[in-house]
Amino acid sequence: MTVTDLKPFAPRPAVLAPETGTARDIVRLEVSDIVVDVLTGIYSEETHMPQPLRISVKCDIAAPRRFEPDTPLSASKNYMDLRRAIEGVPDQGYHYTLVESVADHIADTLFGGDERVLRVEVQIVKLALSTAAELIGMTLVRDRP
Repeated sequence: MTVTDLKPFAPRPAVLAPETGTARDIVRLEVSDIVVDVLTGIYSEETHMPQPLRISVKCDIAAPRRFEPDTPLSASKNYMDLRRAIEGVPDQGYHYTLVESVADHIADTLFGGDERVLRVEVQIVKLALSTAAELIGMTLVRDRP
């Protein structure tokens, strides 16, 4: 057999069974490791100036039965909404005593901005307290009531 005897290969898309997907399926959008300076803390060395927080957010919405190649963005959620919820925290002008309240602010922003949001997970690492070998922070998980 020579090279000229070979027929061109045209891959066909996989065909999935129509029963794929259930009402319990979700899309989990994620934005990770965005660093913002936020006025937060309870100790005197923390309260006079903003400190860097590394924030990651996961947001669950219900998934349609299938995402076709031409499915519009409206069938999912713009992950930039997650980024804006994080980056908007310093603009509020609050002193957040606890980083947990920063996480709640982000969750409230995402729940309030889209009724399809089912669950929000916010992880915050306090970079000023962390070293290269450790991560000091918390994770808040909220479900829509």
